[in-house]
Amino acid sequence: MPYAISLRCTNDTAAPILALWDQASAFEAVPSMASLNYPPHLTLAVYENINADRLRATLGTVFRGLPALPMEFSGIRHFDNEYLVLWASPVPSDALREAHESLHRQIDPILCHEHYRPGFWNPHCTLAMKIPAMSKEAALIWAAETPARFTVIFDVVDCVHAYPVEILHEIRLAG
Repeated sequence: MPYAISLRCTNDTAAPILALWDQASAFEAVPSMASLNYPPHLTLAVYENINADRLRATLGTVFRGLPALPMEFSGIRHFDNEYLVLWASPVPSDALREAHESLHRQIDPILCHEHYRPGFWNPHCTLAMKIPAMSKEAALIWAAETPARFTVIFDVVDCVHAYPVEILHEIRLAG
């Protein structure tokens, strides 16, 4: 079961993402994001095997005292895996890039899942992660036609153990 470090939104600015979760879940057999019982988030790192105390310490080193992170989103994109994954695409941000790089300066990137390592990471806020092949075409049409321009303020950083999602430690970001 993996561990992850994520920025999450625990305030009212999450409303546009939550609305998109509801809409995108129409293409799934079971709403994948709502079933996590975990708010909208941007995952910065995923580790298969790591000491949870090390993650807690790293959160403090990298994020304590940092301000909440407003992220502007510009559309809906997708990953085409075993299931189609729809996600909201954040506008590139120096603050997000620096947070990601700072985290990976503290924990050797080789320990991280390859898709979350510097140079390979594609920031995203997942909207639906288990869209079957029979719903793919309709989901992609919906994604192309759905405006997704809004700003979300990510106000907490945490480390979790999944699945199910268990929050091991969190830091509320300033502001």
